[in-house]
Amino acid sequence: MLTARERVEDRIRGLREGADDYLGKPFSFLELVARLQALTRRSGGHEPVQVTVADLWIDLISRKASRNGQRLDLTAKEFSLLSVLARRQGEILSKTAIAEMVWDINFDSDANVVEVAIKRLRAKLDGPFDTKLLHTIRGMGYVLESRLQEPASGG
Repeated sequence: MLTARERVEDRIRGLREGADDYLGKPFSFLELVARLQALTRRSGGHEPVQVTVADLWIDLISRKASRNGQRLDLTAKEFSLLSVLARRQGEILSKTAIAEMVWDINFDSDANVVEVAIKRLRAKLDGPFDTKLLHTIRGMGYVLESRLQEPASGG
Protein backbone atom coordinates (compact mmCIF):
# COMPACT_ATOMS: atom_id res chain seq x y z
CA MET A 1 0.00 0.00 0.00
CA LEU A 2 1.43 3.40 -1.02
CA THR A 3 -0.17 6.32 0.77
CA ALA A 4 0.34 9.72 2.37
CA ARG A 5 -1.28 8.46 5.58
CA GLU A 6 1.41 7.80 8.16
CA ARG A 7 -0.47 7.27 11.39
CA VAL A 8 0.04 3.93 13.10
CA GLU A 9 -3.70 3.30 13.00
CA ASP A 10 -3.71 3.78 9.21
CA ARG A 11 -0.82 1.36 8.73
CA ILE A 12 -2.46 -1.27 10.95
CA ARG A 13 -5.75 -0.91 9.10
CA GLY A 14 -4.05 -1.24 5.71
CA LEU A 15 -2.17 -4.36 6.75
CA ARG A 16 -5.27 -5.92 8.32
CA GLU A 17 -7.26 -5.27 5.17
CA GLY A 18 -4.84 -7.25 3.03
CA ALA A 19 -1.84 -5.08 2.17
CA ASP A 20 1.43 -7.04 2.06
CA ASP A 21 3.42 -3.91 2.87
CA TYR A 22 2.86 -0.26 3.71
CA LEU A 23 4.98 2.61 2.40
CA GLY A 24 4.23 6.20 3.31
CA LYS A 25 5.06 9.34 1.35
CA PRO A 26 7.56 10.76 0.81
CA PHE A 27 9.45 7.62 -0.13
CA SER A 28 12.55 6.58 -1.99
CA PHE A 29 11.82 5.01 -5.37
CA LEU A 30 14.71 2.62 -4.76
CA GLU A 31 13.12 1.56 -1.47
CA LEU A 32 9.89 0.85 -3.33
CA VAL A 33 11.77 -1.29 -5.86
CA ALA A 34 13.59 -3.13 -3.05
CA ARG A 35 10.28 -3.83 -1.30
CA LEU A 36 8.80 -5.17 -4.55
CA GLN A 37 11.84 -7.39 -5.03
CA ALA A 38 11.45 -8.68 -1.46
CA LEU A 39 7.82 -9.54 -2.16
CA THR A 40 8.89 -11.35 -5.32
CA ARG A 41 11.46 -13.38 -3.38
CA ARG A 42 8.80 -14.43 -0.87
CA SER A 43 6.50 -15.53 -3.65
CA GLY A 44 8.95 -17.98 -5.19
CA GLY A 45 11.40 -15.78 -7.06
CA HIS A 46 14.99 -15.89 -5.84
CA GLU A 47 18.21 -13.98 -6.19
CA PRO A 48 21.27 -15.84 -7.37
CA VAL A 49 23.90 -16.95 -4.87
CA GLN A 50 26.69 -16.66 -7.43
CA VAL A 51 27.09 -14.20 -10.29
CA THR A 52 29.49 -14.36 -13.20
CA VAL A 53 30.39 -11.66 -15.68
CA ALA A 54 32.94 -12.86 -18.25
CA ASP A 55 35.87 -14.15 -16.12
CA LEU A 56 34.60 -12.47 -12.93
CA TRP A 57 33.04 -14.79 -10.35
CA ILE A 58 31.21 -13.49 -7.27
CA ASP A 59 29.81 -15.53 -4.38
CA LEU A 60 27.24 -13.29 -2.71
CA ILE A 61 26.92 -15.51 0.38
CA SER A 62 30.59 -16.00 1.25
CA ARG A 63 31.35 -12.47 -0.04
CA LYS A 64 34.24 -13.62 -2.22
CA ALA A 65 35.15 -12.53 -5.70
CA SER A 66 37.77 -13.62 -8.20
CA ARG A 67 38.78 -12.64 -11.67
CA ASN A 68 40.40 -15.13 -14.03
CA GLY A 69 40.94 -17.38 -11.01
CA GLN A 70 42.71 -14.65 -9.00
CA ARG A 71 41.05 -13.66 -5.74
CA LEU A 72 40.08 -10.00 -5.47
CA ASP A 73 40.87 -8.50 -2.06
CA LEU A 74 37.95 -6.11 -1.60
CA THR A 75 36.85 -4.03 1.37
CA ALA A 76 33.28 -4.48 2.63
CA LYS A 77 32.08 -1.39 0.74
CA GLU A 78 33.90 -2.42 -2.44
CA PHE A 79 32.24 -5.82 -2.28
CA SER A 80 28.83 -4.22 -1.66
CA LEU A 81 29.37 -1.93 -4.65
CA LEU A 82 30.47 -4.84 -6.83
CA SER A 83 27.50 -6.98 -5.77
CA VAL A 84 25.03 -4.16 -6.55
CA LEU A 85 26.56 -3.72 -10.01
CA ALA A 86 26.75 -7.50 -10.60
CA ARG A 87 23.14 -8.15 -9.62
CA ARG A 88 22.17 -5.58 -12.24
CA GLN A 89 24.82 -6.41 -14.82
CA GLY A 90 24.22 -4.65 -18.11
CA GLU A 91 22.02 -2.04 -16.41
CA ILE A 92 23.33 1.53 -16.13
CA LEU A 93 23.13 2.65 -12.50
CA SER A 94 23.21 6.34 -11.65
CA LYS A 95 25.37 7.72 -8.85
CA THR A 96 22.17 8.43 -6.92
CA ALA A 97 20.99 4.83 -7.21
CA ILE A 98 24.40 3.50 -6.19
CA ALA A 99 24.58 5.84 -3.19
CA GLU A 100 21.17 4.70 -1.98
CA MET A 101 21.85 1.00 -2.50
CA VAL A 102 25.41 0.83 -1.15
CA TRP A 103 25.55 3.56 1.49
CA ASP A 104 21.82 3.88 2.24
CA ILE A 105 22.10 7.65 1.92
CA ASN A 106 20.26 10.28 0.01
CA PHE A 107 22.68 11.53 -2.58
CA ASP A 108 24.44 14.87 -2.11
CA SER A 109 25.47 16.15 -5.53
CA ASP A 110 28.62 17.72 -4.06
CA ALA A 111 29.82 14.42 -2.56
CA ASN A 112 32.19 12.30 -4.62
CA VAL A 113 31.92 9.15 -2.49
CA VAL A 114 30.60 7.11 -5.42
CA GLU A 115 33.32 8.26 -7.83
CA VAL A 116 36.06 7.47 -5.29
CA ALA A 117 34.60 4.02 -4.57
CA ILE A 118 34.25 3.26 -8.30
CA LYS A 119 37.87 4.32 -8.88
CA ARG A 120 39.12 2.03 -6.10
CA LEU A 121 36.98 -0.90 -7.24
CA ARG A 122 38.03 -0.39 -10.87
CA ALA A 123 41.72 -0.50 -9.89
CA LYS A 124 41.24 -3.93 -8.29
CA LEU A 125 38.65 -5.31 -10.70
CA ASP A 126 39.99 -4.09 -14.05
CA GLY A 127 43.51 -2.77 -13.40
CA PRO A 128 45.45 -6.02 -13.81
CA PHE A 129 43.33 -7.33 -16.70
CA ASP A 130 43.12 -6.51 -20.40
CA THR A 131 39.34 -6.84 -20.63
CA LYS A 132 37.55 -4.12 -18.69
CA LEU A 133 34.20 -4.89 -17.06
CA LEU A 134 33.35 -1.71 -15.14
CA HIS A 135 32.40 1.09 -17.51
CA THR A 136 31.52 4.75 -17.05
CA ILE A 137 28.59 5.96 -19.13
CA ARG A 138 29.11 9.71 -19.26
CA GLY A 139 26.22 11.69 -17.86
CA MET A 140 24.36 8.56 -16.83
CA GLY A 141 26.33 6.40 -14.40
CA TYR A 142 28.15 3.09 -14.32
CA VAL A 143 27.60 -0.38 -15.72
CA LEU A 144 29.22 -3.77 -15.11
CA GLU A 145 29.24 -5.79 -18.31
CA SER A 146 31.42 -7.73 -20.68
CA ARG A 147 31.91 -6.02 -24.01
CA LEU A 148 33.21 -7.76 -27.10
CA GLN A 149 35.31 -4.77 -28.13
CA GLU A 150 36.55 -1.97 -25.94
CA PRO A 151 35.63 1.53 -27.10
CA ALA A 152 38.59 3.58 -28.41
CA SER A 153 38.21 6.10 -25.56
CA GLY A 154 38.44 3.41 -22.84
CA GLY A 155 35.82 2.33 -20.34
